[in-house]
Amino acid sequence: MRTIVVGTRKSKLAMTQTNWVIDRLKEMEPNLTVELEKIVTKGDKILDVTLSKVGGKGLFVKEIESALLNGEIDLAVHSMKDLPAEMPEGLMIGAIPVREDVRDCFLSRDGSTLEELPSGAIVGTSSLRRQAQILAIRPDLRVESIRGNIDTRVQKMRDGQFDAIILATAGLNRISWQEDIAELISVKTMLPAVGQGALAIQCREGDRETRALLVKINHEETARAVRAERAFLQAFNGGCHLPIAAYAQICENQVHLKGLVGDPAGKKMIADTIIGKNEIKMGQELANRLIELGADELLASVSV
Repeated sequence: MRTIVVGTRKSKLAMTQTNWVIDRLKEMEPNLTVELEKIVTKGDKILDVTLSKVGGKGLFVKEIESALLNGEIDLAVHSMKDLPAEMPEGLMIGAIPVREDVRDCFLSRDGSTLEELPSGAIVGTSSLRRQAQILAIRPDLRVESIRGNIDTRVQKMRDGQFDAIILATAGLNRISWQEDIAELISVKTMLPAVGQGALAIQCREGDRETRALLVKINHEETARAVRAERAFLQAFNGGCHLPIAAYAQICENQVHLKGLVGDPAGKKMIADTIIGKNEIKMGQELANRLIELGADELLASVSV
């Protein structure tokens, strides 16, 4: 087998995720030779503007996808929630490994939970999805944009710029920072981003050798759930950073999918659930249900 070149962002979390994937691949192919290519994306460069205002779709993947298409790398490791529902022609998701914790988590300077935080406290997040759901629960809080890698965000909170921040539990688990978590937020309280907790291993459609390798670390139950969520997202033009949430679980071979579209101000939430076996059709059908309930009007009011 040839040497495989793996593309990734430079952050601590991205590197940890990528090395985890490489370890899984080497378990399957002990003689595999791997090289790492660290790539800086637009999302890594622009840190003073909210994601929704700088073209959230593909903000953390475009440069990496270009390297794939140009043959500079053979595969790329992404956080699934960063990957738009639509991707460039010639590329595909070669594997979705087993999913980590899907929940959001709450970190605060004094250890307070979301419920305990005092009125007027400042909560940092770069996600309109989180903002909408936070304000639906606690309209008395202030939500302000925070950008940067996990360690940067945590330090901004510790320095007093924010009273609390909300992050993906999976990321903190992967870099072993669980001790900073004040509260794990139930999916019943805050529905996750599409694909949250899952990794997307992207490759070229025509690269059969790499595809044959990646299929060995694919986790089909996770893949089915993520396909349902991404089909739901795709019906809304695939934006990663819109106030859209979805979470699918597989129970007795059936997919249970819940989807939500929220007003960024937290004043209106449109949600529904669907159960079935064809995850792609289910995602599309659930999106159509929410559109009939007014989801399109909510999203039209969001400047992206």
